[in-house]
Amino acid sequence: MKRRQFFQNSALTAMGASFILPTQACTPTQSLVNGTSAGKKAKNIIFMVSDGMSSGTLNMGDLFRRRKEGRGSNWLDLYRNQRVSRGLMDMASASSLVTDSAAASSSWGGGVRVKNGRLNSGPNGEEYLPIWQKFKRSGKKVGCVTTVPITHATPAGFCVSSKSRGEQAEIAEKYLQLRFDVMMGGGGKYFNARKDDRNMFDEFAKAGFSVVQSKDEMKSATNQKPVLGVFDKEGLPYELDRVNDPMIAAKVPSLAEMASKAIDLMKDHKNGFCLQIEGGKVDWAAHANDAAALIYDQVAFDDAIKVAIDFAEKDGNTLVVITSDHGNANPGLYYGEKADKNFESLFSFKHTNDWILMGFERDASAASLADRVFANQNYQLTENQLAFIIEKYNEHNAEGVYNSYKLPFKEYAMYQAEHTSVAFGGMEHSADFTELAMFGPGSERMKPFMLNTDMHYFMLEVAEVENKF
Repeated sequence: MKRRQFFQNSALTAMGASFILPTQACTPTQSLVNGTSAGKKAKNIIFMVSDGMSSGTLNMGDLFRRRKEGRGSNWLDLYRNQRVSRGLMDMASASSLVTDSAAASSSWGGGVRVKNGRLNSGPNGEEYLPIWQKFKRSGKKVGCVTTVPITHATPAGFCVSSKSRGEQAEIAEKYLQLRFDVMMGGGGKYFNARKDDRNMFDEFAKAGFSVVQSKDEMKSATNQKPVLGVFDKEGLPYELDRVNDPMIAAKVPSLAEMASKAIDLMKDHKNGFCLQIEGGKVDWAAHANDAAALIYDQVAFDDAIKVAIDFAEKDGNTLVVITSDHGNANPGLYYGEKADKNFESLFSFKHTNDWILMGFERDASAASLADRVFANQNYQLTENQLAFIIEKYNEHNAEGVYNSYKLPFKEYAMYQAEHTSVAFGGMEHSADFTELAMFGPGSERMKPFMLNTDMHYFMLEVAEVENKF
């Protein structure tokens, strides 16, 4: 059966209507690719997600590299040099024009739009088989690397079905049952010191996994066993904080280092591999309106792009997909007489707003806060600004104060914008059409505008994996 024929036959059996309203399930369109069905086969797929990346984040990452390093970002250089197919993607979920990461990843992972908060799970409990399971059943190795918990929404959306993205402890158990080949990121609290007292690290090891919890252990891992790498109890540190703390930098790998290792572990498999690479903390930084965290993590994601493209260029059989799942906070560099100079002040930042606020002792003085900010971000807060921040610590008890929803991240970002000229439009996701770029075999078949659900079937088609699971 020709690939177009088997693709369409399987696609037409999917659930839902062909309309694109966000309240409906979406099936693939009759023609997902540009032109005829002829095209190159992708043996491997590397799917890269800068989570929560609005267009302003992509722009500022490029501006940052150009002003600081004298070169453009790897992502936009792919555009400048016309090395990729480029388009936009409609990421609406079944319940809203504004998706969350679970529904977004599920649209790619399961090929159906689901409600926000769900993972490949329909309104009546239907479960949609995720794409990494399909590829694994077809004989490929599969894996995910991320800077947030490996059980978080974006990696989970390619791997499992669940009625709630919040069931991360249960998702960890499903990973063990499904035996994915490489899973690396944060989320240690879902594997150890759990409410049910299960030690999932021990269970993974007994099941034949290499369990690694440091950069050195990761480097030593071989492809003789599947690899579980967990490097923090929650998300990994922001890149700016990671590189400026020698102890953390020695223990916790960067996203690019995890990506490189994951590729190395799977590249020799005879049937190929599929790898998701997520810059998950780009989204967390946008939620917190944390400009330095946002830009440095976007640049770290950009470093991972180079790893993927360099491999794909040499390999010749690898499709690299680069995208985002939704916008978040719509940040940007705003006009002003000192905008250029203010933006360049970010070059000297040593730590993020998260590090400043979450690490400040609640009973410390305003003067100590002023010193903390000046020493690590090189600007001075006013007395009124300091007083407002200190008061926020006093509004909550010691146990409840260190919470990103209670500390004054929004106000702190507004104060900081006076010195960086980087401002935010909110603290939540937005309905942006997301950037989409493809490099390698299959990229020539990409259309310039896609529905999120079409991506699922597109990947199956370019890999020539029949959707008959």
